[in-house]
Amino acid sequence: MSRIVLVTGADGFTGRHLVQALEEQGDGVVAVTGPGHGGEDGASCDLTDAAAVKALVQRSRPTHVIHLAGVSFVAHADPEAFYRVNVLGTAHLLEALAALDATPEKVLLASSANVYGRPAVECIAEDLCPAPVNHYGCSKLAMEHMARTYGDRLPLILTRPFNYTGPGQDERFLIPKIVAHYRGREPVIQLGNIQVSRDFSDVRDITRAYLALLESDARDVTCNLCSGRAIALERIIAFMDALAGYTIQVRVDPRLVRRDEIPVLMGDPTRMRRLTGITPRPIEETLADLYAAAAGA
Repeated sequence: MSRIVLVTGADGFTGRHLVQALEEQGDGVVAVTGPGHGGEDGASCDLTDAAAVKALVQRSRPTHVIHLAGVSFVAHADPEAFYRVNVLGTAHLLEALAALDATPEKVLLASSANVYGRPAVECIAEDLCPAPVNHYGCSKLAMEHMARTYGDRLPLILTRPFNYTGPGQDERFLIPKIVAHYRGREPVIQLGNIQVSRDFSDVRDITRAYLALLESDARDVTCNLCSGRAIALERIIAFMDALAGYTIQVRVDPRLVRRDEIPVLMGDPTRMRRLTGITPRPIEETLADLYAAAAGA
């Protein structure tokens, strides 16, 4: 009998890649989207509605769960939404799963590297004490603490993805925005602080990591999803200049410079590699793929 994998946030950037990968390997997928967005093979659900979440879980009875849904845009205009969706929405899902006669074999929850805040170390391992500096990070850390109260009833894995990008990401996010400007041969791009450095992975590798964690024997563990390499945005611009064959002019827009900007964010991938065997490809390869795909579009 094939697995029944419930995926929340199925219509999101990561969710679309993950649902496709699960279906390709023969899993039954319950693709959960936001209210009013359910497709023919999916289900729409408002995670802040406890009764609706319980009904969905009772109806689908998943054997495995990957919970991706949440408010993930750090500059989201409604701070309260982070807590309603990321904390209470997750609590509703876990409560419904714990109430099943046969609880799932594995429940993966997507947290975020934003929980680490501004660490005083160059490479962040999972045992570093979290200290988030924005509502998004605070909501994800609150979600983690709440989720661990279900650890005796559900086989949980908490993932902390660092930055990642790839095919299908919305252009309001940094890397697709940059690639789109080069695709259009734009002479100027408005950006925030390009001195910051980030640990970038490819969504295709993050998808592979989720699938591997689903297969693993791990339980009650927190796992970074990262490459172990931080690259400054100015180096990404230089790479894209060379790739596109021209030099774009970068203008710093003060509105895009965050007061609580984290200068360097890089993860330790040791645990991820041990649990999944995956080493993410370098960001330059992802940028080249994105640019080539855009040029052929």
